[in-house]
Amino acid sequence: MEEEALVSKKMEEEAQNGTGAENGLKALPLVFAAVKPWLVVEAPKANDALQFYKAAFGAEEVSRVNHPKRKAEQEIPLLLSAELKLGSSTIVISDLTDDAPVKSAVTGGLFCLETEDVEAAVSKAVAAGAVSEDEISEGDGAYCGGRVGKVKDPYGNIWLICAPAKKSSDVAA
Repeated sequence: MEEEALVSKKMEEEAQNGTGAENGLKALPLVFAAVKPWLVVEAPKANDALQFYKAAFGAEEVSRVNHPKRKAEQEIPLLLSAELKLGSSTIVISDLTDDAPVKSAVTGGLFCLETEDVEAAVSKAVAAGAVSEDEISEGDGAYCGGRVGKVKDPYGNIWLICAPAKKSSDVAA
C-alpha cells in the first residue's frame, strides 16, 4: 500500500514537472514559430481590406484561400484567409462567414508599425484611405518612445506608425 502511494506521488510530480514521458525522458518545451494576428472583417470586405493593406503599408500577399461556397449574387468569392507579409511579420485577413472561428467581426484592433520615415508612412496610409487620428508626436508623450503617427483604417483598426526609439545608455537592463 505504501509503495502504491509513492508511485502515485512520483507520477503526480512527473506530470507537474513535465517529465515521465513514455521513455522516461523529460518532455521538450513547447515552442511556437510565430504569432499571426487575424483580422476578421464584415463580408465581403476582406478583399478590399487586403488591397488597402497592400496600398497603405506595402504588404505582400503570401497566400489566399477563397471560400468554397459562393452565393450566385457574389462577384468575388468570400475570403477564408489571406496571409500578408508586413515587414518581418505576418497578418491574416478573412471575411466573416457562418463557419468562421469567431461570430462577429473584430474592430478596434491596435497595431504598431516601425519605420524610419513616419511622415511618409502616414501620408501613404492616408492616400490609400486611412484617416489620420492626431498630429505626429515625439518624445515622452509618444507611444514607443520615438516619433509616432496614428491612422485609422477603413475597417476600424488603429495603426501606430512609429520610428524606432533611440537607444539610451542610461536605461537599466
